[in-house]
Amino acid sequence: MNAAAIPPPVHPDAAHQKLIAFVVAGAFFMENLDGTVIATALPQMAASFHASPVDLNTGMTVYMLTLAVFIPVSGWLADRFGPRTVFSSAIAVFTLASVLCGITSSLWQFTLARILQGIGGAMMVPVGRLVVLRITDKKNLMRSVAYITWPGLMAPVIGPPVGGFITTYFTWRWIFFLNVPLGLIAIAFALLWISNDREHTRRSFDWLGFALAGAACVAFMYALELTGQRTPRWTPIAALLAFSLLTGWLAVRHMLRTPHPLLEFSSMKFRSFSISILGGSLFRIAISVSPFLLPLMFQIAFGLSAFESGMLVLCLFAGNLSMKTITTPVLRRFGFRTVLIVNGIVSAVLIASFGLVSPQTPRFALLAVLFLHGLSRSMQFSSVNTLAFADVPKAAMSSATSMQAVVQQLSMGMGVAVGALALRAASALRGYRGAEPALADFHIAFALVSTLALIAVADCFGLDPHAGAEVSGHRKS
Repeated sequence: MNAAAIPPPVHPDAAHQKLIAFVVAGAFFMENLDGTVIATALPQMAASFHASPVDLNTGMTVYMLTLAVFIPVSGWLADRFGPRTVFSSAIAVFTLASVLCGITSSLWQFTLARILQGIGGAMMVPVGRLVVLRITDKKNLMRSVAYITWPGLMAPVIGPPVGGFITTYFTWRWIFFLNVPLGLIAIAFALLWISNDREHTRRSFDWLGFALAGAACVAFMYALELTGQRTPRWTPIAALLAFSLLTGWLAVRHMLRTPHPLLEFSSMKFRSFSISILGGSLFRIAISVSPFLLPLMFQIAFGLSAFESGMLVLCLFAGNLSMKTITTPVLRRFGFRTVLIVNGIVSAVLIASFGLVSPQTPRFALLAVLFLHGLSRSMQFSSVNTLAFADVPKAAMSSATSMQAVVQQLSMGMGVAVGALALRAASALRGYRGAEPALADFHIAFALVSTLALIAVADCFGLDPHAGAEVSGHRKS
């Protein structure tokens, strides 16, 4: 978005800011609940669609991919039609798509419904987050980011057991119908509390950049999907990867030259932002694998029910939520660089530890590893996301927000695809050709993912020890 063409933001009072943050947090809650509830229902959904549980990663991946492709459109639409109009309409689309997901009877129908849901999510969360960022001073940035994400983190905490309970004792379809009352309430509050300030100067949308970038993303993700299938077809995979690289290069070349690009790369000159985009993306891919692989391992390899699996995964997300209370003081004491390096290594080790668990592992030991993994992934995720905007000036905040949101959603969508690919690779290494992965396949997959998390840490060594001090409060000793 063109920050210069946007009217100066009106800073509401503290009470109004909280109400706006509440609406945005509600959108985060719906989006996160939808993703985590599905994870425990994959085997039952696969049975309904007569497909393999691993193949259901398509429904999760396409949702994240659609988010990434359409997020840049949300900024242009918000400037043109107003954030309230776009935000409330997006919630309506998201809610309608949830109903469609609940009534599907095949994998392709479910995938199409998830695409529509992804379009709604792409217009929903980024616009709400941008509204909050525009009215927040730099010194309060960490608090605001935490404030709008805390309620959203409650969704992953209650998602697995709720999804497991619904799937075990009712039907997985009610998982999606839960979004209907939440969506109606969110629409009402959005219309009531969010202003509809529009951009005074009309600017054209970068349709060429959108087409090129979208084509590159879709081709790359579809290539990953094909690679993760039981019998990969390497010729179309190679063709898709080549097409993705070509269109991606053309997209970047075009956006660097056009006056109003889909995405602006000027924020990449800030080291803190570039680390969040590059190394941060590798870490997001790694941590996005766990909510996909763990429920599958617990149900397929451990023989647990969906509800029992959800209760175990609940411990991981409880660790996510628990860490939020101490993230700020830890960053203030040690700074971004130290936290990202040390905690990143810890996260990689904990991911690898899932390769050692089995049905015979004492339950308290498994719960402890899950909880610690939740703590470490939450610390790293919050630190990377906050670091992204630590040194970005207000004038560039809008373009930086769009780019960070696109990369974040794309990398998290890749996490599911990478998890499925890791399982297939593990099966191939062992020469196993079964319909469902064995316990050893999960162990190897987690080892591969932990290596990726460790590589992500390397990028953080180039960060200045006092980067983002204005946001974290860290001072030289």
